[in-house]
Amino acid sequence: MIVCVCKSVSDRHVRGAIREGAESFEELQFELGVALCCGKCESHVRGMLEEAGVCATGCLHQGEAVTTAAPIRFYEREAA
Repeated sequence: MIVCVCKSVSDRHVRGAIREGAESFEELQFELGVALCCGKCESHVRGMLEEAGVCATGCLHQGEAVTTAAPIRFYEREAA
């Protein structure tokens, strides 16, 4: 199924990137270009990250409590 129409990214692409080590939404944006145009796919891609066990801060939930804060990352983005 196509997740991002603007960049022609399918759910297989997203799941493959997660399997290969993408640990945050920002990494998926960089690798696949999702949610860089219209942004309509953002909630679905974030949901796929949650299903895979990756939280919004980029940590992997493995049944244990997270004791340290995740580092803050800044990404530059060009206007369309």
